Amino acid sequence: MDNKYRFIGKRTPRLDAPEIVTGKAKFLNDIKLADMLYGKVLRSPYAHAVIKSIDTGKAEAVKGVKAVLTWQDVPDWKGGTPRFTRILDRKVRYVGDAVALVAATTEEIAKEAMHLIKVEYEVLKPVFDVEEALQPDAPQLYDEFPGNVVTPGVPFFGPKNLKEVVMGDTEKGFKEADVTTEGTFGYENIPNPLPPEPPGAIALWEEPNRLTLWVSNQASYMDKITLFHVMGREVEVRSIGGPCGGSFGSKFMSWQVQTYAALLSRATGKPVKIVFTKEEHLAAFTVRPSSRMHARVGMKKDGTVTAVSGKWLIDTGYYSMTTQSQIAVGCGEVQIMVRCPNWDLRPVIACTNRNASGIVRGFGGQELKCILIPLLSLAMEKLNIDPFEFLKKNFVKPGDGYFWRDGLWYTYRGVDFSPSMDKGAEAFGWKDKWKGWLTPTSVKGSKRRGVGVGVHGNADIGEDSSEAYVRLHPDGTAMLFSCVTEHGTGQRSNYAKMVAEVLQIPLENVSITPSDSLINPYEFGPAGSRGTYAIGSAVIRAAEDAKKKLLDLMAPMFQVKPEDLDTSDGVVFVREDPGKKISWKAMSIDRTITGFGRFEPDYTLTNCMMSFVEVEVDTETGKVDLIQVVNATDAGKVIDPQGLEGQLNGCLGSAGIDSALFEETILDRSSGHILNVNLIDYKWRTFAELPAIHSVVLETPFPSHRFHAVGIGEVATSPGPSAVLMAVSNAIGLWLHEYPVTPEKVLMALGKTGSNRLNRSNSLNCSNGIHGG
Repeated sequence: MDNKYRFIGKRTPRLDAPEIVTGKAKFLNDIKLADMLYGKVLRSPYAHAVIKSIDTGKAEAVKGVKAVLTWQDVPDWKGGTPRFTRILDRKVRYVGDAVALVAATTEEIAKEAMHLIKVEYEVLKPVFDVEEALQPDAPQLYDEFPGNVVTPGVPFFGPKNLKEVVMGDTEKGFKEADVTTEGTFGYENIPNPLPPEPPGAIALWEEPNRLTLWVSNQASYMDKITLFHVMGREVEVRSIGGPCGGSFGSKFMSWQVQTYAALLSRATGKPVKIVFTKEEHLAAFTVRPSSRMHARVGMKKDGTVTAVSGKWLIDTGYYSMTTQSQIAVGCGEVQIMVRCPNWDLRPVIACTNRNASGIVRGFGGQELKCILIPLLSLAMEKLNIDPFEFLKKNFVKPGDGYFWRDGLWYTYRGVDFSPSMDKGAEAFGWKDKWKGWLTPTSVKGSKRRGVGVGVHGNADIGEDSSEAYVRLHPDGTAMLFSCVTEHGTGQRSNYAKMVAEVLQIPLENVSITPSDSLINPYEFGPAGSRGTYAIGSAVIRAAEDAKKKLLDLMAPMFQVKPEDLDTSDGVVFVREDPGKKISWKAMSIDRTITGFGRFEPDYTLTNCMMSFVEVEVDTETGKVDLIQVVNATDAGKVIDPQGLEGQLNGCLGSAGIDSALFEETILDRSSGHILNVNLIDYKWRTFAELPAIHSVVLETPFPSHRFHAVGIGEVATSPGPSAVLMAVSNAIGLWLHEYPVTPEKVLMALGKTGSNRLNRSNSLNCSNGIHGG
């Protein structure tokens, strides 16, 4: 047992556990304000159209309706990157695009009025395929994006922000290769991260320009920042976050529902709540970007990658808010996975007439690796290279470097992940189960088993800035001021543990402020596994600063230097003579002590997750069952054992491993309608179908903060999809390059249906590979 720490690494109750299990926790839809109205959104039935006229008369006449707003009634506020997407527009760009907003005294009345609005449309030709959208004669979604090409780059990341990976000499690299492979691959099933709680907001507008928002988001402070810019920097925004019923990144893109509520509140002078239905959540909110890439790689017999070149096409749907950021991070993450001196990887982001893509766990790197690893696998097969050994060899090592999202070069200074990978392979039984490429592990009648492996790492564990205050009270308690919203991972409780550990006071003596931007300092929020290192560093520094100020204050009372003192359980004592002690009460009843901590971005550390999977394929029915998953990582000192276990067990859903098996958003490419906008038709795993999951976690100290830890929760989903694709291919002895591997696709690959459209060739040139839909 680790006795070095009092709270860190120990299984401690979550601070919010009693409220959650007793039903007292107030999620957004539980909040009721005096005179609150309810909002609804009228949505377009067409994928691409211009609104010729809107008649709201009958809707406005309904008793209980307080406001009806159309594009003609709202300010020209815009969001997205760049900010070209209007709150309401005369032009609609996907089935589900907002046409009008209604506020009424009940949801039922708002819904009734919504259906009374009469809209006349001029229907335009839509475009649903990324390559078709880039054709010269394609329908244009925006005048600001000629050719439907979204402006690349993220100014927030800095003047050199990463837009592509171009370095070295790829032609020279291909000449040095023992084998080259080329093909077109896709990860195009646009799965929904599907947090249980749908998006929503409550807004209260106070004239002339003050807005209070109650939000459901993992990063409530950033809602204040986002809306400040959307609203032309003219509105004073206060954001209040409560318990968030999951986000998985997606609710970072809540600016539209928040603005709908704000506009209706401004029009009525009353608070307005809008919460999407689950159908709206599935049809009109964030999905994973769709990726397609034609690329070529060169490889030596020892598994050294000599060159990578390709064109990466990203379909962002009808607008982009974060896709450029995902491209930047993905371009950085691929360098962490593959140490190659010669790159020519050029992304292109295109708009199409469907709902928007954006933030989802894996944030760019998962999209890119899910299409690059299958191409690398073709080269590995030709050279008879074990994929586990290849991925272990090529993952970043201490002293290696990479360009990160800001376009700057960083030298990795963390630990070598090879030992954790070896331990994972041992726990999985890789050595015995791996029989070679396109070779099943076992065959029993119509059922074949296969194994696969994938890897992912992310230097965004040190992304962006965080700030925190810690205030000490004479009664031996401390209060943490941090605008971190609890979104299901227990992070708020973990920060309390850090404060308690630094100050050596009972955990129950640490409280945390509500996630209110009015009282808390800046906080980017938990994303990209940054919670442990980035946010944690700010919290630790604030607690350390408060402790230093306490000892400075008390030192004259002992007539010693501050460094000769320490504190525990609300008492300050002399290190060399613990019997000499004074209670915190001596600081005086009319005094508090406040410490401040800030974290600045640091991209010299990365995390790592390697996932091993075993599948069983029934070659008669095409059904694929996930039998076993082993996740291997090194997290440094584990802060919260049960929280980490939960994060790693969450590798399946939220657009993770199961996006290789059945999770997909099915788009009717003739009309633009999404066909599976309910939790029956949108396939996701039930508890009865859970595979065996085992996690191997090493605790090698990282050079991060005083607890030597890094976050790994966000990346748990990322290595799995490509590993499943590899495993199924090995099980049936044929390459599959399309996600998800549904029974139909397996049977088509095996030639057991009338339409065998998958590429069944074992050839190195897979240029005719099928793209996912």
